Amino acid sequence: MEQERKTPNLRDAFMHLSWQLLEVTQNAAIAAARKAGKGDKNLADQAAVDAMRNTLDHMTGFCSNIKIGEGERDDAPMLFIGERLGRGQISIDIAVDPLENTNATADLKPGAVCVLAASAQGGLIEASDTYMDKLCVGKEAAPYIDILQPPEENIYRIAKALGREDLSQLTVTILDRPRHEELIRRVRATGARVNLIADGDLMPCIFTCFKGAGVHAVMGIGAAPEGVISAAAIKLLGGGMQAVFKPKNEADRERLLRMGIKLDHVYTPDMLAPGENLIFCATAVTPILTTTKAVLEGVSFFPGGAKTNSLVISNGFMNFVPTTHVLDGDTFVRQGSEFRLW
Repeated sequence: MEQERKTPNLRDAFMHLSWQLLEVTQNAAIAAARKAGKGDKNLADQAAVDAMRNTLDHMTGFCSNIKIGEGERDDAPMLFIGERLGRGQISIDIAVDPLENTNATADLKPGAVCVLAASAQGGLIEASDTYMDKLCVGKEAAPYIDILQPPEENIYRIAKALGREDLSQLTVTILDRPRHEELIRRVRATGARVNLIADGDLMPCIFTCFKGAGVHAVMGIGAAPEGVISAAAIKLLGGGMQAVFKPKNEADRERLLRMGIKLDHVYTPDMLAPGENLIFCATAVTPILTTTKAVLEGVSFFPGGAKTNSLVISNGFMNFVPTTHVLDGDTFVRQGSEFRLW
């Protein structure tokens, strides 16, 4: 964060950077979408990684340091922790998941998204591709949660903060994993509804900050890289998050300790993403759904082009960005394609 103090116009630079990073996730989503539905999650993941790496390496004015990569957990393609891309004068840290929810992409199902978070140098925590116990909520409930308390207690606190006397009006999103069987049972026993998801808790964590999205909380153990990315967006949106790192094994535990991670310590967004200037970008590959609505439509192709839908968040700024991309000008003109809203 030293660079934030040294660069007086960094906030202005980050406004321009937001749109360059949007292009990174857009290109990755288009590349992944071309490989979607082919039954091979690594094929789409590799396409997203390659597109993201190429776009980052050609950005003007900025040099990107991959602070949080993704892929070690399942031997998938990845951008490596410590990898540097681009040759600009301003160094930025990047936390990236080139393709969140690769299984959905392989089967052309909802929930796949290309995401990243960025900060000035030193503004994102460094951690391995491990696991993290997470509790995420919106702004109203943020001051009252405590991940060290039983899930029932947090449910009651969230309900009180939201003014919900009927706990069946609460929806808690949890990854559908054997490790969560007890958590699911206890949350349901309170009367709250549980939305079980097969993969991809990153976007649901962020959706806790959006009223009307039907995601009042996210609980349970998920991936740490996605947790850091979520933390950046949640911090920008004023929501609440508490997290505890959960190493996979002894080697992972030792690596986390070498990185300065305090095991059993409760991390907040300010600890996971301490930077003053942050950017979050997400572009959907397939539709991003909640229990009540489609928040982002997936990539659609037409002769000579593609349509993407993205979410961009930075300091004091949030926007849903639909974009029509002309990928082949000759085909676009020859076949009479149009700039479209859908």
